[in-house]
Amino acid sequence: MAEIRLDGIKKYFKDIPVIKGIDLAIEDGEFFTFVGPSGCGKSTLLNMIAGLEAPTEGRIYFDNLAVNDLSPKERDVAMVFQSYALYPHMTVYENIAFPLRIKKTPGEAVEEEVRRIALLLGLEEMLQKRPKELSGGQRQRVALGRAIIRRPKVFLMDEPLSNLDARLRVDMRTELKRLHQDLKITTVYVTHDQAEALSLSERIAVLHEGEVQQCGAPVEVYLRPANTFVAGFIGSPSMNFVPSSAWRYGQAEKLPSLLKEKMEGWIAGIRPEDISVSPEKTEEAVEVSVSLIEPAGAFNWIAVIWNETKVKGRAEVDAGLRSGSRAFMKLPLEKIILFDAASGKAISRTD
Repeated sequence: MAEIRLDGIKKYFKDIPVIKGIDLAIEDGEFFTFVGPSGCGKSTLLNMIAGLEAPTEGRIYFDNLAVNDLSPKERDVAMVFQSYALYPHMTVYENIAFPLRIKKTPGEAVEEEVRRIALLLGLEEMLQKRPKELSGGQRQRVALGRAIIRRPKVFLMDEPLSNLDARLRVDMRTELKRLHQDLKITTVYVTHDQAEALSLSERIAVLHEGEVQQCGAPVEVYLRPANTFVAGFIGSPSMNFVPSSAWRYGQAEKLPSLLKEKMEGWIAGIRPEDISVSPEKTEEAVEVSVSLIEPAGAFNWIAVIWNETKVKGRAEVDAGLRSGSRAFMKLPLEKIILFDAASGKAISRTD
């Protein structure tokens, strides 16, 4: 296992900056995820940690040893990609055993290790099958097994679940979390799927245009986003952003004192799951017009128009709402996060 430290990492492709200066430390044994939209630089960052790309500026350290000039093999990393990269002519057994064969490991030790890994991953009954006979989830487990058997210092995973269907992704997330708890190997994970990042990670770094927007525990990033980009990217559906002008029409008395003091230049962020929409009028609710209903099983997502602003909330399945109807929306003011309209940065209670 290893601690990884990125010190002033920048990467340019020709004259285009892809990574614009990153400083952070990944703890020994930690499951750490870089999450962000396509093109934000997360795979490039992972490739630099692996040794597949060289940083234009800055140093990468494993346990305080600079590894910029070391190959992936010398760094002792194992990578798992979204493409399984299995050898189609080899059995599952031989695919998993391959790294040990390369090391000239004695046959008995190979047998013992492959059986151990197969038991860990639930592949005992598939060892004599070839990749074409396996499902996508089974192939990904074989790829994981081939990485695990090396006992590397660091696991690097680049969107390993993106080719799986929704049910398999959830199952494999559980599998990955259990494996990390068992093995305690430093794992750096890359994904564009924020639900994946939230469920798997001990810490996440949200990337946008080559810069870390926020780094912290998933619950911290979810509850206290640093800016509107993080707030809008983390969470599904995305956070509602309500401009200060929307509060001008008779709702001023409902505003907490913080909002009253900052009547200009702010945006109020509130998550759809914190907003309730109902056909019943209550003292705390504001009147809205229903524009769209999205069934979500146990409840419905309700898109409404409030003072010319689109807002999404949730309602009971049997609430009896329909598109175009009048409804009433309750905003729990204690859940509101304020952002500066110009910079997008979160405004703290003491600002």
